[in-house]
Amino acid sequence: MATATRGQDLLSSEFLTQLDRLALISRRAFRGRARGERKSQRKGMSVEFSDYRQYGVGDDLRYVDWNIYGRLDRLYLKLFVDEEDLCLHLLLDGSNSMSFGEPSKLRYAARLAAALGFVGLVNLERVGVAVVRDRMAEGWSPTRGRGQFLSLFDFAGRLRAGGPTGLSEGLAAYALRSREAGVAVLISDLLDPAGYERGLKALLERRFDVHVIHVLAPEEVDPILAGDLRLTDAETGEVRDLTMDGQAMGDYRQRLGEFLARAESFCRANEITYHRVTTDTPVEEMVLRQLKGLLLA
Repeated sequence: MATATRGQDLLSSEFLTQLDRLALISRRAFRGRARGERKSQRKGMSVEFSDYRQYGVGDDLRYVDWNIYGRLDRLYLKLFVDEEDLCLHLLLDGSNSMSFGEPSKLRYAARLAAALGFVGLVNLERVGVAVVRDRMAEGWSPTRGRGQFLSLFDFAGRLRAGGPTGLSEGLAAYALRSREAGVAVLISDLLDPAGYERGLKALLERRFDVHVIHVLAPEEVDPILAGDLRLTDAETGEVRDLTMDGQAMGDYRQRLGEFLARAESFCRANEITYHRVTTDTPVEEMVLRQLKGLLLA
């Protein structure tokens, strides 16, 4: 019962109902899509029956079970799974800096991952989660099936931020050890002194369809600070004394703008979809409005 409670804490039942109508979008063709919701371009392949789901606008009428329609007067699809299926790789930054804010950036990332993972699982895609700290840390192994979502929610609900980050090293290691490519979604504040670019390029080289969700706290985007302060870098532990006046605030905003522009420019130049969000944006709005049409349909 504890697992169900954690799941309810992450996402409301109303939100789950809305997510149940969505599907993942991939810009690349991968082997092994679940048949039924979408038309498959592959022919002559081995498939097996997996489940039913209620018909939605745009679904392939070839997979409607007319026997069920005759008994229930409702349209249901027969779902078949190919020998290999699409894998959604959810890569979460679990380093110290992700503990900042209320809710923390990691809590927000966990809720996003739970929502995206739920969409994948109910559409019979394989879903896996990996947490990146100074190396690739704990993970939730790729699995498939609607019945797995409580286990996913339990894992996401127990995540805690801690330790330095090593995005490039962690992502590169994940790309090398993954047995199959798919849609890779990095959810991170990108606050890594060593950078993140090499790790994202490693995913691209392994033919992942890469998305970055750049999560920041509103206090990072628009800080309300004044006077003499002692600040500690969450990633390096470096302590710095400074006086926050108009000049210092101006310098901060300039550096922040450059940091954000650099991240977005890098992603665009490398055909990585870039989404930026602050943790005061409702997760429901982020998923149902901002990601719809880009990562979800």
